[in-house]
Amino acid sequence: MEINWYPGHMARAKRLLSDQLSRVDVVIELCDARLPSSSRNPDLIRLTQKKERVLLLGKSDLADPNVTGQWVKIFKSEGASCMALDMNKQAKAALSLIDRAAKEAVERAAQRGIRKTVRAMIVGVPNVGKSTLINRLHGGAIAKVGDMPGVTRANQWVKVSPYLELMDTPGLLWPRLDDPLAARRLAYIAAIKDDVVDTAKLSIQLLEDLIEAAPQAVQDRFKIKDLSLRGADLLDAVCQGRGFLMKGGIYDTERACKVVLDEFRAGKLGRISLEFPREEKHNDQET
Repeated sequence: MEINWYPGHMARAKRLLSDQLSRVDVVIELCDARLPSSSRNPDLIRLTQKKERVLLLGKSDLADPNVTGQWVKIFKSEGASCMALDMNKQAKAALSLIDRAAKEAVERAAQRGIRKTVRAMIVGVPNVGKSTLINRLHGGAIAKVGDMPGVTRANQWVKVSPYLELMDTPGLLWPRLDDPLAARRLAYIAAIKDDVVDTAKLSIQLLEDLIEAAPQAVQDRFKIKDLSLRGADLLDAVCQGRGFLMKGGIYDTERACKVVLDEFRAGKLGRISLEFPREEKHNDQET
């Protein structure tokens, strides 16, 4: 399934982000811990490589903690300032990491007798939780959030402490999603709008990937008796197991697609990772 989605606001946002980079001290890159490779935009990595950077593996409470730990270890071995982030519990730890990344800029200003206000930019693909992170760090709802891409349409500065300002930026994809597997995985986490994909194909592929990663969770959640099923038969099995039937006993596959996608995205199948360090050639180019 070929997926390409690059709306006009992303092109404009990328240009604005490039203009704003000279004004920031630290770039905070947020990716999805379930997909630490596919959810990193190579264009953003290239654009920001000369800045002090912090890499946060967000939504870590939805990912397999052992797999996430392996990813963090690899990123750190490459010199990244990195941590797994459960936004409900670890906002202060993330703040400490940002402070450490800005330490040199703060010390240079202090030598000139200036108490510096650190400006940090939060970047990432759509729907990885950038606005949610800002709200957690701020201690209240100040940035718009939503469970779909495109909620944040313009850069906005948010003061989270007397000496730290964060810029919330729109989620950015890259113009050509040449890797179909990465594109598909981005669609799994709603970084690509459901409106532009074939949700039936997407749901089937997600089910097949979940069976590989966590077969028991799929069986328990969707009541699928035969995990050897593939293709459309899987959606039929979800309908049968969850009772998604329309008049005349016809399977409500549209409802099944929505439930499969929504429940994975919400973590209702448990903590599942779909990318593993030993299998993925991730796209970090910081060195």
